[in-house]
Amino acid sequence: MLKNTLIKATEAAAKIIKENFDKTYTISNKEGMNNLVTEIDHKSEEAIINIIKADYPDHFILSEEVGEIVQDSEFKWIIDPIDGTVNYANGIPICCVSIGIEQAGKMIMGAVYNPFINEFFFAQRGLGATLNDKKISVTQKTEVIKSCLVTGFPYTYINEENGPLQVFEKFIRKGIPVRRLGSAAVDLCWVAAGRFDGFYEHQLSAWDSAAGFIIVEEAGGKVTNLKGDPYNPYQPGLIATNGLIHDEIVRIVNGGEI
Repeated sequence: MLKNTLIKATEAAAKIIKENFDKTYTISNKEGMNNLVTEIDHKSEEAIINIIKADYPDHFILSEEVGEIVQDSEFKWIIDPIDGTVNYANGIPICCVSIGIEQAGKMIMGAVYNPFINEFFFAQRGLGATLNDKKISVTQKTEVIKSCLVTGFPYTYINEENGPLQVFEKFIRKGIPVRRLGSAAVDLCWVAAGRFDGFYEHQLSAWDSAAGFIIVEEAGGKVTNLKGDPYNPYQPGLIATNGLIHDEIVRIVNGGEI
């Protein structure tokens, strides 16, 4: 059963990242400033892939470190073995394992687990979202000015109109709290759990958002690209909200005033 394999793989990887959190391991840098990868990312990823292959050897896998393991299958596993690697490498326990499952191009299931605070988020299409097996839902705030938001910044800044710093400045100059946790998967799950009213980020990869995206939607929220169009995890930018402030966030991110 897909759900059982997903949970097993997520828990196995989470055990690895928790056990090695305060130990010595190798850290290297990928393309871009402070774009880190650790030895534990690779160990976590290996454990996930081995579990998936044991149960579903014919499924397609897309994972942050190994890339694509191509199979002729309608199922694709999208894996981030540690989302928030910079946090992890610096001893900051805001990081997680994130795994989403796509069937025929549509996200059908996702799991995000931060073992340091024992928070396991899960969603299955049409069945809602849970945190540690309890149903969660987004907030009911209707105004951005009264909202609490979260965002992230790319490692390499792109000179674009209404870029990350410009949008961030708009919010904070109006006194709107905007947090930056360092893990997009956690950001998305905390929107789903009602801790944040909205999340936006200009530059993400599929493994950053695949699981969190379905968790937000199944918690009653809305997820689009930066223009407000239907979202898929292969687009770089994302806006996720409770749905009630979504149009306003889209307008502001695209140059509108608060």
